[in-house]
Amino acid sequence: MSEQHSKARHRRGRKALAVGVPLALTAAGTLAYGTDLGLLGERAQHKASAATTATPAWATATADGFASVNSLGQDGTYGGRDGQIVTVKTQADLEKYATAAEPYVIVVAGTITMNPVGKEIKVQSDKTIVGAGTSGHIVGGGFFLGQGVHNVVIRNLTIRDAYQGIWNDKDHDFDAIQMDGAHHVWIDHNDLRHMADGLIDVRKDSTNVTVSWNKLSQNNKTFGIGWTENVVTDITIHHNWIRETEQRNPSTDNAAHAHLYNNFLEDVAGTDIKSSYGNYSRGRTAMVLENSYFQGMNNPVTKDSTATLVQRGNVFSGTSGRNESGGTAFDPKAYYSYTPNSAASVPSLLKSGAGPRSSIGTTGSAASTKAATTLTVAKDGSGQYSTVQAAVNAVPANNASRVVIAVKPGTYRGTVKVPSNKPHVTVQGTGGSRKDTVIVYSNAAGTPKPGGGTYGTGGSATVAVEADDFQARNLTISNDFDEKANQNLSGHQAVALRTAADRVFLDGVIVSGDQDTLLVDTAAKDKLGRVYMTHSYVVGNVDFIFGRASAVIDRSVITLKKRWDGTSGGYVTAPSTAADRKGILIANSTINGDVSDRSFYLGRNWHAGGDASLDPQTTVRNSTLSAAVRTTPWSDMGGFSWKDDRFAEYKNSGAGAGSASSERPQLTDAQAGGQEVADWLGDWTPTAS
Repeated sequence: MSEQHSKARHRRGRKALAVGVPLALTAAGTLAYGTDLGLLGERAQHKASAATTATPAWATATADGFASVNSLGQDGTYGGRDGQIVTVKTQADLEKYATAAEPYVIVVAGTITMNPVGKEIKVQSDKTIVGAGTSGHIVGGGFFLGQGVHNVVIRNLTIRDAYQGIWNDKDHDFDAIQMDGAHHVWIDHNDLRHMADGLIDVRKDSTNVTVSWNKLSQNNKTFGIGWTENVVTDITIHHNWIRETEQRNPSTDNAAHAHLYNNFLEDVAGTDIKSSYGNYSRGRTAMVLENSYFQGMNNPVTKDSTATLVQRGNVFSGTSGRNESGGTAFDPKAYYSYTPNSAASVPSLLKSGAGPRSSIGTTGSAASTKAATTLTVAKDGSGQYSTVQAAVNAVPANNASRVVIAVKPGTYRGTVKVPSNKPHVTVQGTGGSRKDTVIVYSNAAGTPKPGGGTYGTGGSATVAVEADDFQARNLTISNDFDEKANQNLSGHQAVALRTAADRVFLDGVIVSGDQDTLLVDTAAKDKLGRVYMTHSYVVGNVDFIFGRASAVIDRSVITLKKRWDGTSGGYVTAPSTAADRKGILIANSTINGDVSDRSFYLGRNWHAGGDASLDPQTTVRNSTLSAAVRTTPWSDMGGFSWKDDRFAEYKNSGAGAGSASSERPQLTDAQAGGQEVADWLGDWTPTAS
């Protein structure tokens, strides 16, 4: 990529969690969807009223939060993972398998209307009950988990409409999910609404419960915890969207440890349902409440004088009444690992990510419902293939299911191309570090091709990804082109990784080069191309994150590198975004390196081929900037003024951060609310597979 002109190219033991979303999630987050442990494999499968289903990938996941903690003889929560898989469409079949003594994965593949109204099926231990896509509905009833029931997962279901016409109904105790003395329960990605009593009741010393990524709405009593004088319950509540509910949002009574984070409590203006209170720490509860978003709630946070409640990082918009805290509570990280999203991102994150998802269960994409094939690569001959490209070549054309290329530690010198007709490929290093497995080559734009001509920028890539739904993790992708030794070449742009596809997930990788390290492109100018990079490193000096894709660099480190001659100076980003697309978003990350102070721009506007219709975009937010960043961090390119395009910052910190000016645009809070990670990703939730 030329520097001088427009580019004419385009209490219990602590247990660590593996990264999953989302998430959520989170998270992805984070991460937030739990850890896929692999599918159940070939086994005899029972039949219910319909044919058996292939194993839903998420049906084998394990819980995060307190449900992941090893206690009471149960190490984590994974439901019916070790049992047989059945698909049910009738109440009789659902009840048959849910109440059985054996473990089962029960896939609900239609609407089941409970008879009599209000019936709660008595679920037994070691069960996963998961909706098939968005088709799994339980109408007019729910589930009950009694004393000692444990290791239960309820996911991706809609449970609704037991309401009997009386708002504060004392006569019909019809809950969506009730537990009395259960433990190790995970309630995830459900839509719970319009019941006669509670949506979720966690009662009578139930413990080791995680409630995540649910939509809770249209109800009086939302979520009650307690009904005991004992201080026993450990519960994690994260990434839930609670809206149009009146009370118990949740109400937490005598909980030993209640950890609430990244929830969105919304009292919708103009409706008949008014909130009386939000999160409530009652009795002797110890509560930690962080990075949640409260919109329009009355009495958003309340506590009894006997309870403790620690608040941090929450956002309150249009709220009124009690907002309380006090005491020291506890440190959730003493029990499990987690990484909360910023509170400002929560509304958009949950609006797009909470509730049942079409990609869970049997009606999701084929790639999510079939067991992954694994191909092994090893330089020493111990794998099926000795090069990564040979393994890619072995992937069937137009493959419908995930293929994991497991690459053993070593340095693999050569180029790799994943063509557009080979989607659902994961390339994963198997070493203990992302540095153990390295794919590297040294082509540059001006390098002569064997058949004549030169490679050009895109053609110089060490790894080129043209297939959708690609993932890479735990490895290094590098271009080690030696600029100093090749001053005679016409082009020094040397790409390490080029993506020209949609839904590219880069997790725990290093992408390293000098000029034009990471090219995030699309398959065509009118095509959407989304890239999500997290927990990774990008190393370079000139325009080293560039292209027209909608790309997110999240929770990563961007390392600035000196030029071949020892000088400092360069540009982090060079977006060439279409006017109706999102460009490059750097969020929750760090930009630093062993370079001179005030020598690097955050970006410049690339109107590829002189195309005036483009509207390049880079946003850098909630990130730490070293002193290497210039005080005027944006630059013109190719005769186009960056001020006519989309360049901005939001709440950055560090020596390289600066206040708002005409040379340094800063987003308002309202603008930042529309420039979150979820806004970039849309209906795609990156999930490790």
